[in-house]
Amino acid sequence: MSVLVLAEHTQGNFKKKTFEAVQYASAIAQQIGTDTTAVVLGSVDNNILAQLGGYGAQKVLHIADARLDNLNARAYAKALAAAAEKENAKVIVASHDVTGKAVAPRLSARLKAGMIAGAISHPDLSKGFIVRKAVFAGKAFADVNVTSDMKVVTLMPNTFPVQKSEGTATVEALDVAFEEKDFGVQVKEVNKVTGAVPLAEAELVVSGGRGLKGPENWHVLESLADVFGAALACSRPVADSHWRPHHEHVGQTGGTIRPNLYVAVGISGAIQHLAGVNGSKTIVVINKDPEAPFFKAADYGVVGDALEILPKFTAAVKKYKESQH
Repeated sequence: MSVLVLAEHTQGNFKKKTFEAVQYASAIAQQIGTDTTAVVLGSVDNNILAQLGGYGAQKVLHIADARLDNLNARAYAKALAAAAEKENAKVIVASHDVTGKAVAPRLSARLKAGMIAGAISHPDLSKGFIVRKAVFAGKAFADVNVTSDMKVVTLMPNTFPVQKSEGTATVEALDVAFEEKDFGVQVKEVNKVTGAVPLAEAELVVSGGRGLKGPENWHVLESLADVFGAALACSRPVADSHWRPHHEHVGQTGGTIRPNLYVAVGISGAIQHLAGVNGSKTIVVINKDPEAPFFKAADYGVVGDALEILPKFTAAVKKYKESQH
């Protein structure tokens, strides 16, 4: 018996959220006294697969079917079900991202497994299998007890720090008998953002709203992000006005993020936006309206014109970073 974890990759390389999911699965395995098996779908070099051992996986099951290089929820669920049967896994972990949201519910139904979506804690096994998650758009928490024999958990990215240790995992090939209907939906083209820190992975995020007055002023936000080494984000009105691309939109109808630092510039802080960012460890709000709702959720707030404050903020951060060298 082992704890199973879906180890996602992008064009053959793993990212932080994958290491976090493997580490989380390993912690559960240690609690119940078993091993951790990572499942990797698609084309990945064996040397890279073995690196998952540094995050707690003892074994990697590699289903090296090139058709799995792109997300296909039906095929992914079938592959994970086959891996779970082989390993007699009772707990299956995935990231709470686009892939996890598409695959985990289908897998849960297939295995008749109880599911917790968006976990933010390790399971408490003292009274069952109790895991905490955010509810009501992040305004409250729920402790959910899964009583089914099999359990599926998706972990909210950037919940736990990733720590690498020594060790490599053994790699084993697994063949799954797919049918043509498993690939009835096919990906024809994939357009990815390059040269930027992915929002889901980012530990630092700088975000802008309508208070920046127009896309021509976005360079002041970009300068701050560059100095911080942060990802860029925006509110929904900004994306809807085509000031910024929609993949930068965070909020209830956009992406959900949990960075260590979230700097909100010219964003009022409507509940729909807060739902996507209130898991941030530290929130800094810059807004000229002292009554902006966002100040109630902020750890630090600055009242003033963003176009005047941001250049000074950027210069101060740059000066501090230079003093550390």
